[in-house]
Order: sequence, then structure tokens, then C-alpha cells
Amino acid sequence: MVTMQSNRSVAPAIDLIPNLKPPHKSLGFHRILVLIITFLAYASFHASRKPPSIVKSVLGPTIPVNSSSVLLNSTSFESDLASNGTGWAPFNGSDGTQLLGKLDLAFLSAYSIGMYFAGHVGDRIDLRLFLVFGMMGSGVCTILFGLGYWLNLHFLWFFVSVQIVCGLLQSIGWPCVVAVVGNWFGKAKRGLIMGIWNSHTSVGNIIGSIIASGMLELGWGWSFVVPGALVIFVGILVFLFLVVSPEDIGFGTSVNEIELNAEVSPVEKLENTESEVAVLLEDEHLDSMAAIGFLEAWRLPGVAPFAFCLFFSKLVAYTFLYWLPFYIRHTAVAGVILSDKTAGILSTIFDIGGVCGGILAGLISDLIDARAVTSVTFLLLSIPALVLYRAFGSISTVTNTCLMFLSGLLVNGPYSLITTAVAADLGTQSLIGGNSRALATVTAIIDGTGSVGAALGPLMAGYVSRRGWNSVFFMLILSIFFAALFLVRLVKTEIKEKLNEGRWFSNTQTSTV
Repeated sequence: MVTMQSNRSVAPAIDLIPNLKPPHKSLGFHRILVLIITFLAYASFHASRKPPSIVKSVLGPTIPVNSSSVLLNSTSFESDLASNGTGWAPFNGSDGTQLLGKLDLAFLSAYSIGMYFAGHVGDRIDLRLFLVFGMMGSGVCTILFGLGYWLNLHFLWFFVSVQIVCGLLQSIGWPCVVAVVGNWFGKAKRGLIMGIWNSHTSVGNIIGSIIASGMLELGWGWSFVVPGALVIFVGILVFLFLVVSPEDIGFGTSVNEIELNAEVSPVEKLENTESEVAVLLEDEHLDSMAAIGFLEAWRLPGVAPFAFCLFFSKLVAYTFLYWLPFYIRHTAVAGVILSDKTAGILSTIFDIGGVCGGILAGLISDLIDARAVTSVTFLLLSIPALVLYRAFGSISTVTNTCLMFLSGLLVNGPYSLITTAVAADLGTQSLIGGNSRALATVTAIIDGTGSVGAALGPLMAGYVSRRGWNSVFFMLILSIFFAALFLVRLVKTEIKEKLNEGRWFSNTQTSTV
């Protein structure tokens, strides 16, 4: 795969430091460098998204803990909210949780809408400069939100406006990083590579949670300013070092073949050589290819089912992202109500599970060569995991931690797989002749549709939580069921093909060679 443009500028650091160019540095070195830079880029994006969930319990009304039925019935919840005046206006009133949900909706709606346009634009301009623009802008917006603390701002329109602009800017990130990584790596072991790489989402959430929780004692504004500065700093690194495509620094056909032959065993050489030759043949026709249209990309096989599956999967994942610290803060664990800081840090266990889930889902999908089967398996197993977490998570810190880790693993596994390996597969499928110009567009469609669900999830949780957290978990379980339902036909197709061709057994044996 290669990139979508022929008029890109070379990264300044690569131009200024000759030793970073071939033949001084190998193809393998630059692949690792691309993975690291894009990993840091998107991890910083997610780190800057985490503060709103951490500061919810500070901005919103503080709920007195005087009964074991906290948040379990709407009557007591209404009276508790109405009688408490702490927090930060306008989020500290009886409608505080709904306003916080609307704040999430503002960001995620803009993000999902922007995603469609970002992918379309990303297929046509310099991905490095486009990504840097998104990072710098979102960093400034995150800092601007935090400045509301020192400026003593209490206007809902201000916070909503900042979130809308920030959502639009952050939507630039995902299509860009997926397209860049897709340019550097072929389909072989893509699930495992992207599963490991996609842990940036959870790593970013963990970093953001730790920073935002640690800064709360200094004032909630710092919980936004520091992650915002982090995005800007990483954006500078992206501008200096990111190389969008192997061709940009002179890796030609012979260099690719030499590097690949030097890094693989004799058994793997033939397979990899055939794969790379096919890719290089596609490269020769790149300049004559037009970027794929938006509606045309929707009609590609598998795009719609996976997009709607991600709608519900991401609804669940982002509800946890934005509401888990709040839930932990207002749910007694072993009879103890945790502090805002402790609840924020404990919530990172879910993201640690997500890291493992993304890697495991990618590995399994590579071994059995069935993305839909892997996704549905994880989705169905996550239903009992959520039931167990809700029912027994409050018994002790150990059970809470273990069940939260398991829930994160199973919830984020298919979410990670679909947004990376599946999107890359669908964006470079043979039906479109290997046209890598479709990659950012297909990625944007899939993740953009998922982001619509991500926008609705936190908003719905804000309203549904007034009926009790059991209702919220029922909503999440129902969403998981619908996510699996959209992939049923693809699962049947994959199973039928594999059984007819006898490929599952051969794939497993080949992977052990």
C-alpha cells in the first residue's frame, strides 16, 4: 500500500538528518518509527478526551451517600440532586447529569460528523500536515476548556462551543493515522500488528485519567490544560518525524524485497514476496486511480455491517469512557465510597483490559482469518461479563478490579479490531483493485458511524442513570446484542467459506511453522 497524494512534503527532521534516510536506516526501522509516532499521536488525542469523564464528579452535583440505595431509584436521586448546591454551575443543579451528557453529545456529535469529511479530505491532501493541524487545534481547544476554571466561566454555551470545535478537530486524527499505518504494512498479520498498535486508545485513556485525576487537587482546570499541552507537544513530533509513505523517502521495489527477505524465514519468504509483489504491482497504477466516492465506499462489501456493528460497540465503549469514573465514585466498593482521584485512577483498569483485548482479538482474528467471527465471540462473551461486574463489582476491590478488567477486555476487543484491521482490510479489498486511496474514506465511514453511537451512549447514560444504574447496564447489554446481530450474516459467510475450503485447520498449522 502507498499513500494517496503525490505532492507531499517530506518530514523536516528526515530531510535535515541524512542518517535517517535509506540506506542508513532500513525499511524495518522506519516501519517501527511510523508505528511509534502514530501511536503517540492518537494516544495523546485520547488522553485529551479523558478529562471530561474525570471531572464529572467535580463539575456535577455531589450526591450525599446516606443510603445503600444511592442511584438505585429515581425518587431519592431527584431529591439528592435538588438538595445539593456543590459543583460548578451550570452543571451542579438537579439537571446536572443531563447537562454533562449534553456536553459529551456536543463533542461526539461533532466528532462523528467531522469524521466523514476528514476521511474524504484525508484521501486528497498531505496526511502529515492535516494530522498536525488537527492535533494543534484540539490541543488549543482542550486548554481553552480548562481556562474556564480561572476565568470563572459558568456559561453552558461556552463549554458546548469549545467541545463542538474540539470534536471537529479531533475527528481528523483517526483516518490519518490508520491511512499512514496502512501505507506501511500489508495485510499479513495485520490483525496482530494493529491490535498491538491500537492499544494507543487505552494507553491514552490511562494517561489522561492519571493526569486529570492527579491535577484535580490543584483545580479542575489543570486537568484540561496539561493534556492539551501534551497533544500540542506530540503534534510537533509528528510534524518533524512522520513519513506518510515508504516512497516518500526512496524505498523502491528492490529495497522492499531486500528488507523483507532479510527479516523472514525461508518458509515465510515465498508468501511475503508474493504479497509484496502484488502490492507493488498496485503501486504502479496508483497515479491513475481516483479517490473513491463516499457513496461508493458505503456499497463495498462488509462496510455497512461493520459500520453499524461499531455504532453499538462504540456506544458501549464510550459510555464506559465518559461515565465509569462517575459510576465508581458514586457506587460503594466494599462499603467504602471512593474519592474523585481514586475513582479516576481505578477506572484505568478497564482500559488496561482494553489493551489486552485489542491485542488478543487481533491475534485470534489472524489465526483463524475471520474478523466477524472473532468480533461476535467477544461481543457475546461481554454480556455475562457486564452482568457480573454490575452484580458483584461492589463486593470488594479485588472483584471490582478483576471484573472491570474482564469487561474492558471483551468490550474493547471487537471495537479495536473493527476500527483498525477490519477497516484497513475493507479499504484495500480486491474489489476496488487495491486502491489505497479508499483507505481513509472507508476508515472514516466505519469509525464515523461508530462515533454516532459514541455520541448517543454517554447522553443516554446521563438520562437513564436517573432510573438507576441497572437500567444503564441493561442499555449497554442490549446495545451489545444489536452489535452482534449486524454481523450474523458475515459470520455465517466466514464459517461456510472456511469449512468448505478447510482453511481453518491449515491456517492454524501455518501459524505454528
